[in-house]
Amino acid sequence: MPGTRKLGRASDHRTAMLRAMVTFLLENGKIETTVTRAKEVRSMAEKYITLAKTNTLHSKRQAMAFITKEDVVAKLYNEIAPKYADVNGGYCRITKTGPRRGDAAEMAIIELI
Repeated sequence: MPGTRKLGRASDHRTAMLRAMVTFLLENGKIETTVTRAKEVRSMAEKYITLAKTNTLHSKRQAMAFITKEDVVAKLYNEIAPKYADVNGGYCRITKTGPRRGDAAEMAIIELI
């Protein structure tokens, strides 16, 4: 199936969930979630890290439109993007941690490298 994963959510709920998870990942550097969500979050997080490498007003406004906290956008532009200035992609690592206790969903930790 091409395109994005639906994750069993309506499109507005899915967008809100991904915005929150990407914000939390950029804020803390690491989150634990299901493997499918982690793959989707990696895609979005890497898109915004690449966007932040071009430090323009337009790119900042695009990041502000998606990331929910202003201080996380500032951190993205001042700390995270300069760290990856000479790297093209591959900013996140997904490590599988095994099944979740309640429903046996495959869990993973996604972290910034």
